[in-house]
Amino acid sequence: MVRRVGVLVGSPRKASLNRKMALAMAALQPASLALEIIEIARLPLYNQDLDDADSAPPEWVSFRETLSGVDAVLFVTPEHNRSVPAPLKNAIDVGSRPYGKSAWNGKPGAIVSVSPGALGAFGANHHLRQSLVFLNVPCLQQPEAYIGGATKLFDSDGKLINDTTRDLLSGFLTAFAGWIEATRLKSGS
Repeated sequence: MVRRVGVLVGSPRKASLNRKMALAMAALQPASLALEIIEIARLPLYNQDLDDADSAPPEWVSFRETLSGVDAVLFVTPEHNRSVPAPLKNAIDVGSRPYGKSAWNGKPGAIVSVSPGALGAFGANHHLRQSLVFLNVPCLQQPEAYIGGATKLFDSDGKLINDTTRDLLSGFLTAFAGWIEATRLKSGS
């Protein structure tokens, strides 16, 4: 069975290293996964008043429906101030509401953090894991993926050129595919 994986890219920049990494991962996906980027940059900021008034913006409704339709989620994120970027935090909030109707609930997840710096966005990776615990997103623990020095990993066309990183990502995706199946078996879905 092919599992649909919603990929949330934490950086909205046109030349985002994280988007390049997400696209590289899609090119490496095992046959059992279908990675698809779910766009988050244009989601209006979450405001509970709009949900309470039953007037959620159409972008929220569409995002929630798309998220509900995937089997698992993969976060590819940079680090902003030792945490996740604002667009990703907003997407987390939009998908988790209205209260009791979280589109995240029970979806297996994984995180790849990407940075030009040496630490590979370690802080964002671990901060995001805290939110995923609350959202009931069972997160792949091993292998971990903190990818530093990302400015040197792509050619001028945005294609991944580093074989070591390619091997790491292939192994990560294989492990994630196994994690999705193991998690789904536990939940009976």
